Amino acid sequence: MKVRIRKLTLAAWLIALLAAACSAQESLSPIQAGNKLYAEKQYELAIKEYRLVSASDEAYATAIYNIGVCEYELWRTDEAIETYRQAIKLKHGGYWKASFALAIALEEENRLAEAKEAYIQSIRTSPNENPWAKFKLGLLEANEGELEFAARLFREASARSGEHVASSHNNLGVMLARMGRLSEAEKEFGIALKQSRGSISEAEHNLQLCRSLLVTAENRDTIEKLKLSLPTFFR
Repeated sequence: MKVRIRKLTLAAWLIALLAAACSAQESLSPIQAGNKLYAEKQYELAIKEYRLVSASDEAYATAIYNIGVCEYELWRTDEAIETYRQAIKLKHGGYWKASFALAIALEEENRLAEAKEAYIQSIRTSPNENPWAKFKLGLLEANEGELEFAARLFREASARSGEHVASSHNNLGVMLARMGRLSEAEKEFGIALKQSRGSISEAEHNLQLCRSLLVTAENRDTIEKLKLSLPTFFR
């Protein structure tokens, strides 16, 4: 199958996760061999290596998860979804990385209710409450008009380091502005612009709009022009 670049790629993030399973050994284990092939974008061959891991091996759940990653990269999204679910089951629900990958795949298939559940599971089982999952869940809630909840998620995500931080501040600003809290929104847009060193055009656009607005019925249409942003990681 011809491999295409996905519109919403997690390649860099997933490669890091896969590499974390490696250990210093003279000969490559199936996990290590699969990781090497994955990094070379030889996904079918990587799957064959991961399948060599025995069900009795403690790395089995990792191997299953890695197979799901490869299936996702091969655009076999339905298969990836089921494989991620299998990996999560093997970890008795406590596999936050697989839950996050599952949520991404479900969202791509427009299975939003299931995606939200998977993001929440990733947040609950992650040692740092997975700020990426909070960011992505925030976007879903924002698009459904759940402004208070989305604002809370973006605020919590912005408190954790990562490439999502500047966009989290921008998106928090959008939520605050839509709730009529323009002075707070202005502050968030300013932080987003500063932290991104001016690279988030949405933040600059939003800051200019925010400074020109008063919360009245006449400018509600203008408030709706405020833009959510995604971090570079998700573009």
